[in-house]
Amino acid sequence: MDTQITGKMLDLTIRKRQESLKGTAALIYCGAVLFSLLLSAALLIFQGNSPVEGISLLLQGAFGSMYAIEDCLIKAVPIYLCSLGVAIAFRLQIWNIGAEGQFALGAIGATWVAISFPGLPSWAMIPLMMGAAFLLGGAWGVIPAILKLKMKANEIIVTLMLNYIAILILDYLVYGPWKASDSYGFPMTDEFSSAAIIGTIGETSLNWGLLICLLSGIVIYIFFKFTVMGFELKASGENVRAARYAGFPYARLVIISMLLSGAFAGWAGFVEASATLNRLQPTIMVGYGYTAIVVAWLARLNPFYIGISSFLLAGLRVGAENLQLELQVPAAFGDIMEGMILLTILAATFFIHYRFARRQRS
Repeated sequence: MDTQITGKMLDLTIRKRQESLKGTAALIYCGAVLFSLLLSAALLIFQGNSPVEGISLLLQGAFGSMYAIEDCLIKAVPIYLCSLGVAIAFRLQIWNIGAEGQFALGAIGATWVAISFPGLPSWAMIPLMMGAAFLLGGAWGVIPAILKLKMKANEIIVTLMLNYIAILILDYLVYGPWKASDSYGFPMTDEFSSAAIIGTIGETSLNWGLLICLLSGIVIYIFFKFTVMGFELKASGENVRAARYAGFPYARLVIISMLLSGAFAGWAGFVEASATLNRLQPTIMVGYGYTAIVVAWLARLNPFYIGISSFLLAGLRVGAENLQLELQVPAAFGDIMEGMILLTILAATFFIHYRFARRQRS
């Protein structure tokens, strides 16, 4: 890459580094996150608040007590599962922006099992709910994959549009056929039976969705590290034309990657409906699918780093809620911070792989 930037006082070119700054990459990324926090502090000043007090309240609300840490972990579970799914598709350079809709379909599938078979015991109910969430979330991910392969449709646009359709389907169900008779007009289903609710771990408020995250991360790590299909998927993502020339089944890989991507987001919807809300209602849609895109990029698609990034982004959400209560900042402040973190990380990635250089005149 050699892009020229010229002007009266500027004569620069952008060149790819011969060796990326791998040794200092972590420092650059930390600097990027710190810069985004400084920008957030500037926003607090603009609103007439103390930046020191604001950042302190943010960190204290997120990590200042055991209750806050447990809340972060609870919110990190659906973020992690959505991010893991997004990362699978991104490995193949299939840009799945539809985790939000796949999350909704997973919640719908799990809810259908819970309200259709309320008498089932827990040992049968939970696996059936997981299976329904897996199938519906995965099927919602396969739709854009098929359209991409058969009609050359742009998966970014298709997955994004499917998000709105999925949310409207959820709204239709909770406002219509699944609406509880004793909801006093509020859109929600009947509360799940105790057999359909994921239990908590010991005396804590944490749920067993953490175990699903742990096992899912291990399975995906093994899949990419030690299986032929995982190698084919990674290789195809690096160079599609070379993969096709080598005889890799690219079309099948696209279908499988989007199936798994949607399925993990579907599991996130199942966990949120079962463990957190114990029913289905519109408030389940809080943007975890979109946060997953930020997390996947922050973590460089690595399952272990996705866990760390999910916890930190969940902490940002919990801390922003504390800021909202204490300083009356807008509810969108946390979303603004997420966006700034993503932009600064992307900028940092650019400088790790590219550099500005003076154009040599002949």
